[in-house]
Amino acid sequence: MFLFQKIKEFQEKVLSFYEEEGRDLPWRKTSDPYAILLSEVMLQQTQVNRGIIYFQKWLEQWPTVFDLARADRADVLKAWMGLGYNMRALRLHTTMKIIASQFDGDILKALEEYKKLPGIGKYSAAAVKIFSTNCDAVTVDTNIRRIFIHEFSLSEDVSEKELWDLAWKCLPKGKSRDWHNALMDYGSLVLTSQKTKIKAKTRQSRFEGSDRQLRAKILRSVLEKKEVSFEEMYSFGKKDKVERVLNSLEKDQLLVLKDRMYILK
Repeated sequence: MFLFQKIKEFQEKVLSFYEEEGRDLPWRKTSDPYAILLSEVMLQQTQVNRGIIYFQKWLEQWPTVFDLARADRADVLKAWMGLGYNMRALRLHTTMKIIASQFDGDILKALEEYKKLPGIGKYSAAAVKIFSTNCDAVTVDTNIRRIFIHEFSLSEDVSEKELWDLAWKCLPKGKSRDWHNALMDYGSLVLTSQKTKIKAKTRQSRFEGSDRQLRAKILRSVLEKKEVSFEEMYSFGKKDKVERVLNSLEKDQLLVLKDRMYILK
C-alpha cells in the first residue's frame, strides 16, 4: 500500500512539473518514427541545444528513411561533424539502409528486431515506440535511472531488471509519451547528477586534448581535402598519438591508406 501511494505522489509531482515547465523541443512535435529515431541517436552523447540545430538540418537534407539510406557516406559524415562520436553517424546510416531494404522503410517493424540495427539498443528501440505511438511501454535511460534511485531510495548498484520492473509499476496507462518526456525533463532540470550526486553507469571522457578530439580533426581534414598524405598526418600531433588514432580510424573503417594517402573508405 505504501509503494502504491508513493508511486501516485511521484506521478503527480513529475507530471505537474512537466505541465508547467516542460521543454519545447522539435522532436516532441512529431510522431514520425524516423524523426524520433534520428533525435534519439543524436542525443545519446550530445547536448540538447546542439542537437536541435543538427536535428532540423538533417531533416531538411534527408527527410525520410529512404533519403538517408541513399545518402553518400561522406555527406553523412560531413553533416555529423560537430556532434562527436562519428561512428554514431555511420551506424545510423547503415541502420537506415537495413530498414529501407529489409523492412520497406517501416521503422516500428524494424525495431521489433532492433538487435539487427547497428547502434540501436533496448532503450532507443523502446523510446521510439513510446514517442511515436504513445503505446504503454517503458524505457530507462540515465536520467530515469537517476530519478528512480533518488525518489525510491535505491542503491546505485540496483540491477537493470529492478529498474525496468519499477518503471512498469510507475507507468501511468495511456500517458506513456507525456510520462517519459516528463521524466526526461525532471531528470535534466531538477534531479540533475550534480544535485543528486548520483553517478551515471558510464561517463563521457574529457574531449579537450583527447584521442576523440584528434579523430575529429583528422576526419574533418580528410573530408575537406578528399585525401591527406601520410606525412601530413603527423602535423596534427605527437607521432605515437597520431598513429594510435589513425589505427583506430582504419579499424573503424572510416579511413584507408592508399599510395601513402589517407582517404575516406
